[in-house]
Amino acid sequence: MTLAHRLDGPEGAPVLVLSPSLGTTTSLWDGVLPAFAARFRVLRHDLPGHGESPVPDGPVRVETIARGVLALLDGAEVERAAFCGISIGGMVGQWLGANAAGRLAGLALCCTGAKLGERADYDARAQLVRREGTGVVVAGARERWFTPGFRDSPEARRILAELAATSAEGYAACAEAVGAWDFRDELHRLAPGPLVLFGGEDPVTPAAVRETMLAGIPAARSAVVAGAAHLPNVERPQGFAAAVLAYLEAGL
Repeated sequence: MTLAHRLDGPEGAPVLVLSPSLGTTTSLWDGVLPAFAARFRVLRHDLPGHGESPVPDGPVRVETIARGVLALLDGAEVERAAFCGISIGGMVGQWLGANAAGRLAGLALCCTGAKLGERADYDARAQLVRREGTGVVVAGARERWFTPGFRDSPEARRILAELAATSAEGYAACAEAVGAWDFRDELHRLAPGPLVLFGGEDPVTPAAVRETMLAGIPAARSAVVAGAAHLPNVERPQGFAAAVLAYLEAGL
């Protein structure tokens, strides 16, 4: 699978991969990029059919996205990299943590779960988007992604505009991948000690999702970004970057 990507930060620095959420692009990370790029060579990628990545011509699975990330690292001749993923990007990180731990120099799993919601709901959303386009899901995303006080900010509007511009098939295929994801019986296979981070007001990751992650992953470390919903890297970039950097730099 070919994933469009961007590289920022000093050449020769340790590499940090940033993996985005459903319906977003590499620009999801603009608010935290200066903090990360001051310390890392940052590799951001687009999901299939999002941003500059080609629209998939068949089903998408979390595993295929993860293998696409490994292909990016191989192409850049990077043996080991730190990884930070949010939502479906955090699912990609879970797969990598269980199946390619030797390639990871650190793993931050953000606003994600071993299972999120019901498969039937994601399949229905995918069908709706294929019929009516991604604009039909913008209002719901606005409620899930941001707290009430942030929903009308310029940054929130920018991220939602990118959602509306995402290809219907790219969004639908990745939504189906989220719906099909169930890693609850595999969490124990992750290498010990990843960071598991949540937004303090994230409706996508209720208490049961958080507890499953923290109980199932060996020696998981926990962090919460207060005053943020599903995209704390956008809503609270300083707090998000500080939490992730504190974890990553402790392991360097």
